[in-house]
Amino acid sequence: MKKILVYGYGNPGRQDDGLGVHCAKRVKEWAEKHFPEAIDVDMNYQLNIEDAEKISHYDEVIFADASAEDIIEFAFTTLKPSKAQLEFSMHAMAPAYVLYLCHTLFGKQPKSHLLHIRGYEWGMKEELTGKAKQNLDKSFRAVTMLLTNYLSDN
Repeated sequence: MKKILVYGYGNPGRQDDGLGVHCAKRVKEWAEKHFPEAIDVDMNYQLNIEDAEKISHYDEVIFADASAEDIIEFAFTTLKPSKAQLEFSMHAMAPAYVLYLCHTLFGKQPKSHLLHIRGYEWGMKEELTGKAKQNLDKSFRAVTMLLTNYLSDN
């Protein structure tokens, strides 16, 4: 059976920035009931260099993050390794760069996607806005349907 990692990241203390983490928590609860042997879930405030080693153990990775982009509710994009410009003061690492490091350092390139979940407010509060909660619900249903279809075909 294929192994999948769902990795949510963001800061739940900054309102809608926590959408990726909230999505990962929901997927974790769902996966433990439906596909405990095939799906692992992780979450963090941000992606790190060490995540390149982590994702090297999976066939597929879905990164989940909040997005301020003008998307309707959520969107999936396919990731390809990308060598990003890195600075010592950088506090955020793109998932495409983590994928690049995985390929460069470990010779692995799991199929990877980014789930962008539309957020609206980024203040210092530990609660999602109403619209973001709706987007979270819709994106959660879409990702679990995608995972179910993918794992049922294998």
